[in-house]
Amino acid sequence: MHGRIETRKIWTSRELTGYLDFPYAKTVFQIERHTLFIKSGKCREEVAYGITSIEDTAERILTLNRGHWEIENRLHWVRDVTFDEDRCQIRKGNGAHVMASIRNLVISLIRLLKFRYIPQGLRYFATHLGDVLQLMRV
Repeated sequence: MHGRIETRKIWTSRELTGYLDFPYAKTVFQIERHTLFIKSGKCREEVAYGITSIEDTAERILTLNRGHWEIENRLHWVRDVTFDEDRCQIRKGNGAHVMASIRNLVISLIRLLKFRYIPQGLRYFATHLGDVLQLMRV
C-alpha cells in the first residue's frame, strides 16, 4: 500500500493498573512498526508506547490506534493545508470555534457530494454560488 509494506506488532499489559499515577489508566501498550519501502528497499523501524483507559484485546487497541490517523488525515490535515487554518487570526470570543465548525461543515458537504478532492469542490462552489444556496435550502 502506497509503495510500502508495513508490519505492526502490539504488546499490551494491564499489570500496571493502580501503579501508574495517570487517571483512568487501564492498559499500557507497545507498538512496533516495521516498514519496507518497495522502491528503495530501505527499512524503517519504529516503536511507540501508549496508555489507554480501554480494557480490550490487543487487536482492538491496535485497530483503534491505526484508526486515529484516519481522523488526522481526513479532517485536521485538510483544515490545516486546504484552509490554511493555522494562520487564521480569528481569536476573540467564539470566533475560532465557529470558523472551525463552518470548515467542518464545508468539508462534510463536499464529501457527501462525492467530490474526489476538497479543493476541487471548493473551486466548483466558488463559481456556482447558486448551487451552494440550493444546498443550504435542503
